[in-house]
Amino acid sequence: MKKDKLFSEFPPVSTEQWEEVIMADLKGGDYEKKLVWKTIEGIDVRPYYRAEDIKDLNLAPTTKKDNNWDIRQDIFESDIKVANQIAIEGLKRGVNSLGFDVTKVKTMEDMKTLLNGINPTEIKLNFKTNICYRDFLLLFIDYLKSSNYDLQKVYGSLNYDPLIYALYKGEFGCQEEEMFERLASLLTIVKENIPNFDTITVNGHVFNNAGASIVQELAYTLSAANEYLANLTSKGIPAHSVGYRMMFSFATGSNYFMEIAKIRAARILWKKIMQEYNPKCDSAYDVFIATESSFYNKTIYDPYVNMLRTTTETMSSAIAGADSISVYPFDCAFKEGDDFSNRIASNQQILLKEESYLDKVIDPSAGSYYIENLTSSIASAAWDIFKQIEEKGGFLKAIKEGYIQAEIETNAFKRAKDVAIRKTSILGTNQYPNLNEEMSSKVETLCHGITNGKGEIKTLNCNRLSEPFEELRMEVEKSSHKPKVFLLTFGNLAMRKARAGFATNLFGIAGYEIIDNLGFASAEQGAKAALDSKAEIVVLCSSDEEYADLVAGVMPILKGKVNHIVVAGNPVEQIENFRAQGITDFISVKTNALEALQSYNKTLLK
Repeated sequence: MKKDKLFSEFPPVSTEQWEEVIMADLKGGDYEKKLVWKTIEGIDVRPYYRAEDIKDLNLAPTTKKDNNWDIRQDIFESDIKVANQIAIEGLKRGVNSLGFDVTKVKTMEDMKTLLNGINPTEIKLNFKTNICYRDFLLLFIDYLKSSNYDLQKVYGSLNYDPLIYALYKGEFGCQEEEMFERLASLLTIVKENIPNFDTITVNGHVFNNAGASIVQELAYTLSAANEYLANLTSKGIPAHSVGYRMMFSFATGSNYFMEIAKIRAARILWKKIMQEYNPKCDSAYDVFIATESSFYNKTIYDPYVNMLRTTTETMSSAIAGADSISVYPFDCAFKEGDDFSNRIASNQQILLKEESYLDKVIDPSAGSYYIENLTSSIASAAWDIFKQIEEKGGFLKAIKEGYIQAEIETNAFKRAKDVAIRKTSILGTNQYPNLNEEMSSKVETLCHGITNGKGEIKTLNCNRLSEPFEELRMEVEKSSHKPKVFLLTFGNLAMRKARAGFATNLFGIAGYEIIDNLGFASAEQGAKAALDSKAEIVVLCSSDEEYADLVAGVMPILKGKVNHIVVAGNPVEQIENFRAQGITDFISVKTNALEALQSYNKTLLK
């Protein structure tokens, strides 16, 4: 029995026909400016894609056998007993991969305490921040042997990454040759004892948290991985042995579809790199990709919004086929995660697996016109950067010269500026703040990431995007006086309400007290009410056409008695005249919100 195709009764519509309709709707508007999204990565994203847009793409099918991923919980607590307790609670909630800070694990008793109640053949173990990974690894292997575990069934990773470690500390900790000798030694120990353990973790998330673009994060991660690969193969270690025991760690941010494309592009480019080394085993191509929530976009204010951020970030990772996902607790920006926030973090993954079934389909975005084009664009742009670094002598030379750090700083500056002018919105921080929220008393550990230090390697500067705005609001909370903003609304109902809303949103960012009004019958009435409120800032909210009369009516009453008299809007033709009458400021969508509020704080806080 022949089956008709779905919607076969509808005639096909050509791209030319679509474009004709779009141009008619634009009514002469600029197609590129209005409809083409130019990302900070330098990628032009068109308003729509069709089947013809993927016919010439080199679509590489995934080699993954399933879309299952490890539900990983990273435990930042260095106290051994406390870390074990947190881990046990996580396992009860469905976690099946653990990340431990093992700085204080020095003896067999320490190891037994840390892993008490944890079976290394059932739970993946990932170890980080150890001073000497070789000593720790040998201790761990002795523990496994003395406990009679099957070493072939032990999976996990060491977070050994001296190249990116140098971007934290400003130094390698040893001579370059010794650095790669140590790594070769670790690989040999692992191969001979726990062969399924990843030895090298390339911490690409560090670039993300320093403000790198998605393309930069991918390119620099691949470049660092290639540096390890080139040096280790030159020492006689087979390429497949290195590739099989290498893990990429990416941070996943809020750019949903771009993050999906980034992880898919990583697998394509890694295969391209690995092919140059002619590995003897195809396992070299199957790099293990771990993701974690980006710290860069997390906020102190309105912290529950972080749950929304981590949910979409986790979805991006799962849909893209990440092998391991670690979700940060929603309160990670200002305190250590507690039982509640850790439980929410693990439950997000469990819900996406058990109720949304995101683990049931391999590469579900394959064939999507949009995502396939994004994947191709990101792969192409990252490959260009990768080649530039190779032409400069490779990753090691590039970070010693500060080239990569400078490129990331430039991009981070652009991103910070976009937040300052509110081109990029951070919900609850630089847009739509909770006016009644106070967080200063809840901050336990204000983590600023890493900052530039002195050493042979220039370190990266890692600060969250929201920090400048949070500092503004913290200043107000800790001040003995909260500035008052009086909204003098007058005239056209729609315009005064819109501009009052804009002013509330702007000054609410700093936590100022906002005094709104329903509207005044006259300018004089509004001015007198403003004086009675004892507000330091009076914002005139009306239409451009009515501002001339409003300014003329209020200035004789307010001038010299109020710190700041502000016009909401940008009445270009009248600005000079209004300033002459005593208007101090103008606020509009063109206002640099951060600089403006910093200026107000400087003059108003006691």
